[in-house]
Amino acid sequence: MAATLILEPASHCCWDEPVHITVRGLAPKQLVTLRASLRDEKGALFRAHARYRADARGELDLARTPALGGSFAGLEPMGLIWAMEPDKPFWRLVKRDVQTPFVVELEVLDGHEPDAGRLLARALHERHFLPPGVQRVPVREGRVRATLFLPPGPGLFPGIIDIYGVGGGLLEYRASLLAGHGFATLAVAFYDFDDLPKDFSNIHLDYFEEVVW
Repeated sequence: MAATLILEPASHCCWDEPVHITVRGLAPKQLVTLRASLRDEKGALFRAHARYRADARGELDLARTPALGGSFAGLEPMGLIWAMEPDKPFWRLVKRDVQTPFVVELEVLDGHEPDAGRLLARALHERHFLPPGVQRVPVREGRVRATLFLPPGPGLFPGIIDIYGVGGGLLEYRASLLAGHGFATLAVAFYDFDDLPKDFSNIHLDYFEEVVW
């Protein structure tokens, strides 16, 4: 019987939603290594792996079976996602375009790292940042440079202003995901974006007053 990697939801979900990972069709008590990887929008590779032992029926459920080591240890159902680290030193995983997903590749290999053997099963899973029904509205009002994310439905919605300044630019991924939970969220850029000041030291506080009003 061939090993099967089962993901629930099967093909995609939002980045902040859990995915249930199980493997079936293994030998009883078989040692396996699970690997996860993705490439960001600049081509940088992020990876994680964990060692497991199947149960007496040849099944492996990451929600019930602790990892024996690797990028993490213990019961971590989503460990293969949160534990991914870059091959490139000091590189951060940042979503720059919320309209496209990250594609995570998951693999099951025979044995334990570093002696993991042949590939037993493989699956791809899309992790989206723009939840179904959420509207993305670019905002260019006065000096304000932002993007408004509106939840599906008629509203009214509680509002959030998301100001995230590490590295400058306009980062939308937190705002887009919050909109999927019912918040009208405005992601605001305040330097190094469009016609805004290029340097953090040139920011005027009255810009944020304009954002609020």
